[in-house]
Amino acid sequence: MSTAYKNRIQEFKAALSEKHINLETLRELCFNGIPFEGGIRALCWKILLNYLPVDQTLWEPFLKKQRDLYSQFLKEMIIQPGIAKANLGLSREDVTMEDHPLNPNPDSRWNTYFKDNEILLQIDKDVRRLYPDMAFFQRPTDYPSQLILDPQNDYETLRRRVEQTTLKAQTVNRNRSGVTNVSSPGKALNLYPSNEYEVLPSGSEAHWEVVERILFIYAKLNPGIAYVQGMNEIVGPIYYTFVTDPNTDWKEHAEADTFFCFTNLMSENRDNFIKSLDDSQCGITYKMESVYAMLRDKDPQLLLKLEEQNIKPQYFTFRWLTLLLSQEFLLPDVIRIWDTLFSDKDRFDFLILVCCAMLMLIRSDLLAGDFTVNMRLLQDYPISDVHTILTKAKELQDTS
Repeated sequence: MSTAYKNRIQEFKAALSEKHINLETLRELCFNGIPFEGGIRALCWKILLNYLPVDQTLWEPFLKKQRDLYSQFLKEMIIQPGIAKANLGLSREDVTMEDHPLNPNPDSRWNTYFKDNEILLQIDKDVRRLYPDMAFFQRPTDYPSQLILDPQNDYETLRRRVEQTTLKAQTVNRNRSGVTNVSSPGKALNLYPSNEYEVLPSGSEAHWEVVERILFIYAKLNPGIAYVQGMNEIVGPIYYTFVTDPNTDWKEHAEADTFFCFTNLMSENRDNFIKSLDDSQCGITYKMESVYAMLRDKDPQLLLKLEEQNIKPQYFTFRWLTLLLSQEFLLPDVIRIWDTLFSDKDRFDFLILVCCAMLMLIRSDLLAGDFTVNMRLLQDYPISDVHTILTKAKELQDTS
């Protein structure tokens, strides 16, 4: 470890040891990347995502309250419906019309259960393939949910619910554009080949199952948006950062802390996921066009080339912007980009600068390429050095 890096860690420790943390100082430090050592990054993200208050004396009671609240969500949205489902299956006489699966009332418990299953299946399919190039999300967590995995419990967990549903029902896949694909029950049985995922022993759960639970609870608490494909790509890096925290006192509560940080980030980013807002000033179309508007100002020749080839911003910036570049780079690079994004109080404006920088850094290739070559470049971005990209984005910001 270089002397400069050691000094940098000391700067972070000094900033984080203040009773009342100076947010501006912390942001300036974080902008150039946050050290992983000592759990510094995980702690900084919790502050930058408006989860932890800047007054450290409030942390202990605040965290207890939030983590208790998350436990309550688990009980109300996973455990109680699971118990109700288990109990309903026991005795025909107990089933009233109100509880009957064929009850036409849209507010019936069964109707809610079936609707939830539709969302759960989509979440399940997405989280199982989270970062397939690394084994982390398939591995068991050191802190499985004791509430869920208590051996005394004989109710339907999310995992069992998915297994039951994929056996009994068609698989519904709703993507971001609202298109629904229904595959046959026969295909649903082969969704997860037995050799693709290691079956963990009883009492264990994989990291992807924890992410699934976070997303399911988010969907239940936010019915207006529920779950949209791609949210798994946003929660994944946050959860990974918190659950690899070397400080075990924090690591143990990674699930609850991830849930609240993800919720806070989505409160800023959710308009990108709401189709009805696409063409409004807060929607994704406006943001995609903002990338080209900035390019018009910074590199009109490059913009003209893209426009001549009819390469519209939605062909590639949709994914860049909605998923905060999480699918364009390897996870360590995504985390490094997010250090800078989270530290900027106008983080989504800075994201537009990053997208513009990405285009300008491959301008010679784009100017030389035809439509097919350029689309391939934009769909599979070639520069892996994120430091170069962030430096260029900062340069654009300084000259705006």
